Amino acid sequence: MADVRSPAVAGQFYAGTASALRDQIERAFVHSIGPGSRSEIPEEGSIPAGLVSPHAGYPYSGPVAAHGFARLDAGGRPAAVVIVGPNHSGRGEPLAISAADEWETPLGRVPIAEELRSDLAGVEGIAVDDATHAAEHSIEVQVPFLQFLYADPVPILPIVMTHQDSDHVGILSEALTDLRENHEDIVVIASTDLTHYEPASRARERDQPIRDAIRALDADAILDAAGAGHTMCGAAPTAVMLETAAVGGATGGEVLQYATSGDTAGGSDSVVGYVSAVVE
Repeated sequence: MADVRSPAVAGQFYAGTASALRDQIERAFVHSIGPGSRSEIPEEGSIPAGLVSPHAGYPYSGPVAAHGFARLDAGGRPAAVVIVGPNHSGRGEPLAISAADEWETPLGRVPIAEELRSDLAGVEGIAVDDATHAAEHSIEVQVPFLQFLYADPVPILPIVMTHQDSDHVGILSEALTDLRENHEDIVVIASTDLTHYEPASRARERDQPIRDAIRALDADAILDAAGAGHTMCGAAPTAVMLETAAVGGATGGEVLQYATSGDTAGGSDSVVGYVSAVVE
């Protein structure tokens, strides 16, 4: 019997039934901040090395996230998607891969990329542990978008970073570099929100250097900004994706959309910043 990771935030961060969730994702695509309907997305391009994707509730960050998934859709079906997210609870293993066989959302079940997990499980500093994943939403909210795109589910490898320091960025980026050398068409998604709870104008100002660092594939600048007090919650996952992509030959990042919660579903006095970006 398969070991299934049940959804922790269905009905909270995103709709709790299949029909409502599909409608919610469709609305994210056609929102004024979104990329447009899927029929308007060019069916051309190549599979990207990585994405940066937000992870707030869908009414807030969904239209921004839809841009990255639209770009992924245009590039074709990846062999597997590695999703790296922060651990908001701060409890658990420093680096943890899910131990489940499948992840479930209201849209069904998605298999774990078992071969990729086996390759990483032997790396010192990386644990296989479901407890670290149990309540964490940063990876889970990416999964329904993948299910929406691909009727035949793309295998995923969920990795939570509890310790967001340069040492653990180095461990994971080196391991993922090796993984991508041995397996083709793997996409790494870094899950992060940007500035938290600042006025909209201040959030845009603070988030500009982060957007510039993504364009330049500058992982060190991301970590430096976090060390200097920037409140993005997934600095290390973002640095891991950028470093892995750069070593693998990526030439730059493109910011597809930036917005705040004030642009999507809230006021402008205290916002969270969201960015969707692609690295190729």
